[in-house]
Amino acid sequence: MAGSILPSTLLFLTLLVTSAQAATNVLICPSNPYQDPRNDPCNGLGYIADNTLTAVAFVYVLLVVLIQTYQVIFNGARWMLSMVIGEYIYALGFAFRFALHHNPDSLKIFISEDLMIVLSPCFFIAANYTLLGRLAREIDCAHHILLPVRWLTLIFVMSDFTTFVIQAIGASMTTSTAQDSALLGLHVFLVGLIMQLVSFVFFCIIYARFIYKVYSEEQDVCARDSKKHWNNDWRTLAAALAVSCVGLLIRSFYRVVEASQGFRGNLSTSEASFYLGDTIPICLAIVVYVPFWPGRFIQNKPAHPYVKEQKEFKLSVSSSTLV
Repeated sequence: MAGSILPSTLLFLTLLVTSAQAATNVLICPSNPYQDPRNDPCNGLGYIADNTLTAVAFVYVLLVVLIQTYQVIFNGARWMLSMVIGEYIYALGFAFRFALHHNPDSLKIFISEDLMIVLSPCFFIAANYTLLGRLAREIDCAHHILLPVRWLTLIFVMSDFTTFVIQAIGASMTTSTAQDSALLGLHVFLVGLIMQLVSFVFFCIIYARFIYKVYSEEQDVCARDSKKHWNNDWRTLAAALAVSCVGLLIRSFYRVVEASQGFRGNLSTSEASFYLGDTIPICLAIVVYVPFWPGRFIQNKPAHPYVKEQKEFKLSVSSSTLV
């Protein structure tokens, strides 16, 4: 699925940059873009990006993605590639912020930066969708998930992709010089964010219910890794997934509130708000998988001895009943 989203990302980036160029041609930009960025009609951010903050975020994300690339190669879990791909896109978005600092009135650069930073979390969310299904199978508790595991990832990733497309269309419309079209684009963009938030909240509810069911009804499963170091306990990975979900939830709520205020609202024109409401929660959501890479917990190997024993017990009970 990540392989299909990436070409779409590049396609929409091309469309948005093209429309941004058309909009720039009719805007009258000030001679000094650094004098009053908040009221500069050509400045998409509404402020001048701080290169120090950008450098810290860029290096942080780059280190995370390089470590996770290593993890994929040597510790497996290629099904987490959507997160790695998203992190490369996210890092590239911060790279565009460097260019935006030196050319704050370039709408093409702004659209490229904004698209990559706003849409890359779709990849992180998709990775978490996949991880839940894998974790449920690993501990043989898939029956505690509301949806069939084989449909869980497909349904939620398709929902993510749909909201991704809606957000991209809305963002392209906001570059229009016609006020009505730009306002409509903002509303479309907001609808996409709200749909993504609702979908992810529903997923988090499913995950919370799953964990509750396992802890309340599967005591043997909860205790199966109790003799192992906590760093190899499946419950540690379950906690890491919960932390990642919390970070992405905070970011999603922030983006909905930001868009509801408009692109010139207090949140969208504040760099501090961007880092507190968007960057830090996302950094938390992805860095948690550096020490707790899912490939170390879930591998393509024979079933856990406990799972094997339980399956053999169920088969023996069934045979006894038939006799």
